[in-house]
Amino acid sequence: MQLSITGKNLDVTASLRDYVEKKIGRLDRFLPNISEARVELAVENTRAAKDRQIAQVTLRTKRAILRAEEASADMFASIDAVVEKMQRQVDRYKGKRWVKRGEETELPLAAAEEEPALNEDSSRITRVKRFAMTPMDEEEAIDQMELLGHDFYVFFNPNQNQINVVYKRNGGDYGLIQPELA
Repeated sequence: MQLSITGKNLDVTASLRDYVEKKIGRLDRFLPNISEARVELAVENTRAAKDRQIAQVTLRTKRAILRAEEASADMFASIDAVVEKMQRQVDRYKGKRWVKRGEETELPLAAAEEEPALNEDSSRITRVKRFAMTPMDEEEAIDQMELLGHDFYVFFNPNQNQINVVYKRNGGDYGLIQPELA
């Protein structure tokens, strides 16, 4: 597993780095096919001191991306909390395997890649992401959206042979957008 640790408004000390490596290394036991783990530690200027120390973890496997974020007054407590949250997500992810046509598969995922920012003088777009889409049905897209903790998810729907978007509605249910050319 390739581990990268970055700090925002924070110097990542050797002891902090060792602590993160130890905690994140434990996740490899629960999900052995992790290819990359990215840990972002940040100190934010917020009114509430309890939410200033933020730890965010993103795990990439061949077929999924899992992400969790926690904030507290202490960075070590934030790291502990985010690792616990990530363990729950890993358990949930592993439980979301299902059998299709007699063969067990993992949840498919489109892996995102960030591109350099566009020229900010000529456009309001400041970041572009490109990603390869794995075909999936609506239920798989909802599961992936929940695993990522997002409010929407863009996916290729092979049943409709088009790009669709699932999103979480205010009432807790889900919506599906199927675009049509005008």
